[in-house]
Amino acid sequence: MDLIKAIIIAIVEGLTEYLPISSTAHMGFTASLMGLEETEFLKMFQVSIQFGAILSVVVAYWKKFFDLNNIQFYFKLAFAVVPALVLGYLFDDKIEAVLGNQIAISSVLVLGGIVLLFADKWFKNPKIDDEKGITIRNAVTIGFWQCLAMMPGTSRSAASIIGGMAQGLTRKAAAEFSFFLAVPTMLAVTVYSVFVKTWGKETATPQKGYEMIMASQDHIMIFIVGNIVAFIVALIAIKAFIGVLNKYGFKPWGWYRIFVGVALLIYFYFFK
Repeated sequence: MDLIKAIIIAIVEGLTEYLPISSTAHMGFTASLMGLEETEFLKMFQVSIQFGAILSVVVAYWKKFFDLNNIQFYFKLAFAVVPALVLGYLFDDKIEAVLGNQIAISSVLVLGGIVLLFADKWFKNPKIDDEKGITIRNAVTIGFWQCLAMMPGTSRSAASIIGGMAQGLTRKAAAEFSFFLAVPTMLAVTVYSVFVKTWGKETATPQKGYEMIMASQDHIMIFIVGNIVAFIVALIAIKAFIGVLNKYGFKPWGWYRIFVGVALLIYFYFFK
């Protein structure tokens, strides 16, 4: 993977991380369409550039993240992220095994799109319009909904936003809490992938993520530039998504998922 291809993948990550369309699926499809070999470094890179996307949320909502007078905010995020930490650790190998199955991911993309077409009708008369109205119980429940995204193609954003709406949150409040929850969730995933997880256990040269990054100047450059690009693009995408969601709801994203999912099913089934 050269720097240009890494930048393209980072742009895709930044655009899709906070949209309900699955960044994992889109990065995987993009890498496949560019003819990239599914190496351990590529898989680690696709996870680690989420760090840049994390920073975009902190910058976009810096007043919220650095409001030390609202300690409850931090407690809510801490409790909400626990389900993903536990289940993600337990099912890490199984999740990784699915990442290379583009047919399965494309199918999940379509199914998730169908769900989004009806999401606005299912959750009417919301009562909670900002984070302060969210209880610890609401937060933990949303955290469990987020775990549905462990199936690649589901979308962490879609799962947590729908989970929030099921708890009585407005679309805007659910989307913003999904953004907030992404910070501890993706930070934990990135740290685990770079510093804890051993990649390529079944190969002759298993390595930690940071060992792969430090293996060459090219890898270091790809890692740094990838995170910077993901940060910039995600910062733009967050604001745009809130506006579209408030005006049009989930339907545009549902139709998008169905169209892309069907197109990719045809591509991977007949031409790959």
